[in-house]
Amino acid sequence: MNDDELSGRLREAAEAHRPDRARMLARIERGMAGDRPAPRSVRPPRAVRPWLRVAGATAAVCGVLAAGAFAVTSAADDDRARGGQVASAPSATATAPHSPAAKAPGGLRPEDGPLWTGGVVDPHSNAYWAQSNVTLRTTEPLSALTVELRVAQTGGVNSTGSWRSLPEPDFTVSVDENGGFLVYRWTLRAGRTVPAGTHTFAGQYNHAEGDRDATDDSVTAHAVRASGGKAAVGDHFGRSR
Repeated sequence: MNDDELSGRLREAAEAHRPDRARMLARIERGMAGDRPAPRSVRPPRAVRPWLRVAGATAAVCGVLAAGAFAVTSAADDDRARGGQVASAPSATATAPHSPAAKAPGGLRPEDGPLWTGGVVDPHSNAYWAQSNVTLRTTEPLSALTVELRVAQTGGVNSTGSWRSLPEPDFTVSVDENGGFLVYRWTLRAGRTVPAGTHTFAGQYNHAEGDRDATDDSVTAHAVRASGGKAAVGDHFGRSR
C-alpha cells in the first residue's frame, strides 16, 4: 500500500467516527469532582486566659525581687568576708550605767547622786596600742574633782599620752606605775569648776602584741559639789583589744 492509499483510508476512518458527546462530558465532570480539594475549617487562634497573664507577670516580679535580694545579701557577705570595720571616733557620750551591784575599787558604784562614770576601751585600739576612755557625767557643777584611771600591767604597758575634754589649764595630770597598774590621775586645780554635763578623760598606752585583757582596768572619781556635799563613783572595764 502506497502513501496515497494510506492517507485516503485514514481520512475515511476519521469521517466515519462519531464521538459520544454525553459520555465525554460525564467523564470530564467526574474528573473535576475528584480533583477538587475538600474544604478545611480554620480554627481561630486561642485567646490567652487572663489568669495566665497575671500568673506570668507575678512570676516575673518575684524573679526580679529574688535577684535583688541575692545581690544585697552577697554584697553584705563580701563585706563580712573582708573583715571591714569602721571605727567610730572617741565620743563624750555616756554609756549606759552598769548594774548597781557592780562595784569598782573601794566598793564604789558607777552612780552616786549627781555623779556617774563609765569606762570603755576605744574602738580605734589595735593589737599594739590602746586608748581607755572614761566618761564622767554630772548634773551639778563640781568645785573639786579627781579622776583616776588604772590600767593593769598585762605586759608591755607603757604610757603614750593622755587628754581630757575639759580645758587643759584646769587640771594637773600625772602618770605613775603603782602595784602592777599604770595610773593616770587628773586633778581639778583650786578655784576651778567643772560644769554640769558629760566629760571625757582618756589614757593612751602601748601594750604587748595581741588582744589585751582589760578586765582588771578601772576608773574612780571623787568630787565635791559646788553646792556642798561629796560624791564618789567607780567602774570596771570589760575585755577588749
